[in-house]
Parts: sequence; structure tokens; C-alpha cells
Amino acid sequence: MTNARSGRPPNLASIIDRHVRQSGDFATPIAGLSLFRRDRPVPPSVCMIEPSMVLVARGEKRLWVGGEGYCYDPSRFMVSSLDLPANSEVLTASVHEPCVGLVLKLDVSMLAEVIATGGLAVSRDRPAGQGVGIGTMSAALLDAIFRLLALLDEPVAISTLAPLVLREVHYRLLHSDQAPRLRQIMAIDGQGYRIARAIDWLKINFAAPLRIDELASRVQMSAPTFHHHFRQLTAMSPLQYQKWLRLNEARRLMLSEQLDVSRAAFAVGYESPSQFSREYGRLFGTAPRRDIEQLRNGTIEAIAPG
Repeated sequence: MTNARSGRPPNLASIIDRHVRQSGDFATPIAGLSLFRRDRPVPPSVCMIEPSMVLVARGEKRLWVGGEGYCYDPSRFMVSSLDLPANSEVLTASVHEPCVGLVLKLDVSMLAEVIATGGLAVSRDRPAGQGVGIGTMSAALLDAIFRLLALLDEPVAISTLAPLVLREVHYRLLHSDQAPRLRQIMAIDGQGYRIARAIDWLKINFAAPLRIDELASRVQMSAPTFHHHFRQLTAMSPLQYQKWLRLNEARRLMLSEQLDVSRAAFAVGYESPSQFSREYGRLFGTAPRRDIEQLRNGTIEAIAPG
């Protein structure tokens, strides 16, 4: 079932080509699975990486987290164990050889269940670096992904077979070289799990004033320890993370709900529209109004996670 030269299942990119005819990001009938296609290289674009696995079947991409670049292509996959602000770029793509691949959101409950039923130990060691890493694809993991994609050509079988194949994909990931990164988030008494809980709180309460002592206490950590592990896993401070959430929500409000700059700034917790505009420009590279105009006109492209 595999190509002896590349080690990859045959026609992985071809399956995606059949379902993705134009540049963009597309949901599939399989829960948590989306496909992407890019017909040209795309410079770094701000995005939020959810706990997920990203696989490029053709082409090459690079993810930037905290100033560190993570390149991946058909021989390597990217995995994230946390919700991470990042910048994603497409390095290799053309109309004749488009960059295509998939994003699979990880089911944290399924990971925990596989760990419990499979007798796998969660990691209580110090965090395995940041919450994102590049893994080497095993033949078993590739085979499971191939069978998952193949179900797109057999839609009547998706409801019955997709949950089984998804479970196998999660199992294979927990036996990959990225397993420590995933297992540390599952350890309820571990630092990674507590940081994940803090991130969940920030995502819901990003417009509220941030008090580090209170948030650290909420996840049962001292403020210095919380700050250290938060930065280690996300490559930014809690305050920077909150700012990133605010600015991206404001961008969405201006783009999708037609809010002007001042209303969007106040809606996400800023007290000063001028401060909001300065910080927005630092993140997105241009003033809010100009950025929204470019997005609406298609002058710049927003890249989906991964």
C-alpha cells in the first residue's frame, strides 16, 4: 500500500485533489478533518493553531511560533498540543503542483481514553519544549491517515468507520515521536494540563482585565511558576496571549460584523482606540482600516490554521 521510494501511501495528494478543486480551506464530512490547497507561495499570516495534526501531502509549509520556524512537507507532520498563536506560510506551491494537505483537530477526550485503555503512561516530566513540534511519519500512522481520507470517496461508510479510524490515528500519534508533547497535556496533575486550563479560561474571558495572580491560583500554580510554564509552552506571556486573542477577535468583528475601529476596540476590552490601533499594526503589519480593506479586496490572504 506504500510507495517504496517515498514511504507514503499512494495517491494521498490525489485524494485531496479530487475533493479540493480550488485554493482555500474546506471542511469535510469527517468530524475534525479539513483539507487545504494553495496554488502559490503565501507569506506568513497570523493564525491560531488548535490542538491538531497537520499533514502536507504535496508542497511545503512553515509555522512560526515565538520566532522559531517549524518546516514540514510530505515527510514530516506538525502537531500542536495547545491553542497557540502562530504565523503560517506556504513555501512551495504552484498552479500545476499546488500545496495540498489536511488538518485534523485532536480529540482530547479520545486521547485520554486511548491512554487509559491502552495502559499508556501520561507524562509528568517537565514540558517537552513548546506546545508544537514536528514529527516523523511512521508507516502505521500514514496507513491510518490514508484510510481516513479514502472514506471521503465512500461517504455512506463515514458514520460507521470514521470513528474507528480516528481512534487509530490518535493511538498512532501517541506512539509517535511526538507522544511526550501530547501526553503531558493529559496529566491532570501536570503543568501542561494546568496551562491548557488557563488557556481555555483566557479564550472565554479575553476582554476581562487579566490578573496573573488570580489566573495562576485558578489553575493551582504560583504566579512565577505559572508565568514560566506558560511562556515555555506558548512562547509568549499570558498578557501577550490575551492581547493576541483581543486583536484577532477585533479583526473578526470588523471583517464579519462591520464594526468600526473604535467599537471593535472597546468590544474586546481596550480602553483606548489609539493604543488598539498601534498594537493592531504591530501584529498585522498595517492599520486596522487598511487591513480590513485588503482582506475584503483579496489583496492579502488569511491562512487557516497549520
